[in-house]
Amino acid sequence: MKFNGFNPPNNPVLEPIKSIRRMDAILDLSDPENPKEPEWPEAEFIVGNPPFLGGKLLRSNLGDEYVDAMFKVWSERIRLEADLCCYWFEKAASQIAAGKSRRAGLLATQGIRGGANRETLNRVKRQGDIFFAESDRDWVLDGANVHVSMVGFDSGEDRSCVLDGKCVSNITTSLTATADIQTAKRLTSNRGLAFMGVTKQGPFDVSQRQIERWFFSGNPSGNPNSDVLRMYLNGMDVTKHSRNSFLIDFPHGVSHEEASRYELPFEYLKSTVQPFRAARARDWFRQSWWELYAPRPEMRLALHDLERYLVTPRVAKHRLFVWLDTVVLPDCQLFAFARSDDYFFGVLHSRPHELWGLKLGTRLETRPRYTPTTCFETFPFPEPTDAQRDAISEAAKELDRLRSNWLNPPEWTRTEVLEFPGSVDGPWKRYVDSATVDERGIGTVRYPRLVPKDAETAKELKKRTLTNLYNTRPTWLDLAHRRLDEAVFAAYGWPVDLSDDDLLARLLELNLARAGR
Repeated sequence: MKFNGFNPPNNPVLEPIKSIRRMDAILDLSDPENPKEPEWPEAEFIVGNPPFLGGKLLRSNLGDEYVDAMFKVWSERIRLEADLCCYWFEKAASQIAAGKSRRAGLLATQGIRGGANRETLNRVKRQGDIFFAESDRDWVLDGANVHVSMVGFDSGEDRSCVLDGKCVSNITTSLTATADIQTAKRLTSNRGLAFMGVTKQGPFDVSQRQIERWFFSGNPSGNPNSDVLRMYLNGMDVTKHSRNSFLIDFPHGVSHEEASRYELPFEYLKSTVQPFRAARARDWFRQSWWELYAPRPEMRLALHDLERYLVTPRVAKHRLFVWLDTVVLPDCQLFAFARSDDYFFGVLHSRPHELWGLKLGTRLETRPRYTPTTCFETFPFPEPTDAQRDAISEAAKELDRLRSNWLNPPEWTRTEVLEFPGSVDGPWKRYVDSATVDERGIGTVRYPRLVPKDAETAKELKKRTLTNLYNTRPTWLDLAHRRLDEAVFAAYGWPVDLSDDDLLARLLELNLARAGR
């Protein structure tokens, strides 16, 4: 009425409702020294959109004092890493279990189905049941475009279930009606292969222009600066275009004195990273400020003897896998896989693994998020014959060749060789020319890389990104993936036209069969 020019009525539409209160819904701090669970009023139905806040963001948004009190009250029922919205789910379920409410319908992030959040849905199912769900729904409000889940639950009295608008016999805690793949187990055969890349916590990255000068600067120790300089890529470099960044990477455990003997890189960090770290409150952040915060020594050890390794972005619109040279250090927004064979690349880039990762991962806004523990370590690989393994490898190599030619057409690029001093036991060791090595174990690094032929092709190459390629998905790319899928399905012994539900059910069956091995 208001928007159409009519005066709205003065009398209230609703009578006073005593079951609605303005209060802190999850923490009673009336006695700050003894926080407790608040009392909710009795209500037939509980409906709401509780606040979404990831577990890692609780302290920065709510403060240490509030979060400590919240954990004290709820830690036996809710995982500490869980999203804030989980507290409303648990409280509503306990109201239903106590007979103070009949039903609840709440919104959550799409991540309610995975990780620490999923334990809250497990408790909902143990205390009652889920009768309604929208598993993955676009939610656009005030410019925010995210994916949410809607969950309706009760004491188990309603046996008619509706999932994503369809009547089903059961709704699992992964908000599916078929096999509950969230019950998949981590497989021993997949352990020790996938690693998160390094975390900097400070401005450790430098431009190529600075690096080119540092490469040829002498040091008091006589060692070349290339010992502590690495090429460095993050998720955006993989999905879009590489910035050709370098990173100052001192070995883990190197002393202040030893680090200072690499003069220019050390002094650069002293002027940039040390103030950045000093401004942070925690003591551990100030110590060894010349080192990366999380250097991932386990990853480095696993990659040590390889010439290339596979990476996938942590968060991306398309689940992409790309080869990187081992001179490149991956950022924490990439997951690295310590394998260099085309068969491994082929299986991970096939439909079975893509679907598995999509369903077991979560989302950041509209983009799927991948995690090694849930998406990779649970994934059951096929057990191929030699011929089947070769077929997968060949299809994978062809996919990689076609993509590489599209991303960097030979007509638009040329090979440029970077030359600088390097140690035979340093990060650039495989590119050190053995004929140039002196008695100190230092020789000339000759590192080849593709660069645009000219300024015009450089502009065109910026448009040639993996994201743009998979957005358009031209016929040649679709056929290459189809050939790869056919080879992988043949290795499983399954028809290639399985529905998503049937494929997930078969993969789960394989996972559970192998979990005891």
